[in-house]
Amino acid sequence: MTKNAVTNIAQIGVGYWGPNLLRNLVANARCKVRTVVDQAEDRRKYVEGLYPGVKVVADSADPLKDPTIEAVVIATPVATHFDLVVKALEAGKHVLVEKPMATTVAEVETIGELAKRKGLVAMVGHTFIYNAAVRYLKKLIDSGELGEVRYIYSQRLNLGRIRSDVDALWNLAPHDISILQYLLGDPDPVQCTRHGMAFIQPGVDDVVFLNIVYPNRIMANIHVSWLDPSKIRCMTVVGSKKMAVYDDVADHKIAIYDKGIDKVAVLGKDMDFDYTDFFKFQHRSGDVLFPKIDFKEPLGQEINHFLDCIQLGTECMTGSKHAAKVTAILAT
Repeated sequence: MTKNAVTNIAQIGVGYWGPNLLRNLVANARCKVRTVVDQAEDRRKYVEGLYPGVKVVADSADPLKDPTIEAVVIATPVATHFDLVVKALEAGKHVLVEKPMATTVAEVETIGELAKRKGLVAMVGHTFIYNAAVRYLKKLIDSGELGEVRYIYSQRLNLGRIRSDVDALWNLAPHDISILQYLLGDPDPVQCTRHGMAFIQPGVDDVVFLNIVYPNRIMANIHVSWLDPSKIRCMTVVGSKKMAVYDDVADHKIAIYDKGIDKVAVLGKDMDFDYTDFFKFQHRSGDVLFPKIDFKEPLGQEINHFLDCIQLGTECMTGSKHAAKVTAILAT
């Protein structure tokens, strides 16, 4: 295949996030949406009203039997992901599935092995890795501008939307975990500790604090909740030289702070220049920089990457290896 080719696609599920996927798929000239599947009649009517040229059906088996369909995009409840992805791969279709790819590491690894055996793309929709601000933040880290990363903390908070099929961690934290893994080069964590509490529904945590220790003494903390008074989507990276804040709801997505505490040697007793155990700590507070970022809709970039993987053989950034590490942390 080449980039000039057009990939025939089916989408399964047009619930909460599905319409955003469908809008971007329809707008992309590199693919053609042939079929949309949803079990709910009102969702099928919704698609028929917006996209009259698209075939709309209730049975997910329909596009899997269609030899003209080359790829399937899955946006269904989490519990259905594994079964649908496996069926699509066995039918010879490339797959883009919404996060998380599956609910266990074993399931994700099964998907990866099946995709490899079939020569197909199996990709998970960790959309924030395709966000221009997140990519800018990675460049800051990789270039050494922030110095050595000391710790990272993120907050993904809001009041509602409460779910019952997954808890707040599995609903919200895949975003932050995938960002952390991307920023740090997809390392294996040294330790993960989860603390959560269910207030609204028994057994479904509404708020979770996740602590992760990475190699090189890097600490990370993720705070997710759907019971918070304010909408917050923020990640702070504290380095030995500078600090950076990625705020997804702010006009300036990235702020770089030339701040820190420097260790400065001072003269020892009796002017002993060879004795170096005397230090003072100096606070440094310089400029704050708001870099200009060429922002494009991340979901559109994600779909373009999926098509690159299919049409050009590009290595998938959010394939099963990345998905397995994210799932392993979620399953802590």
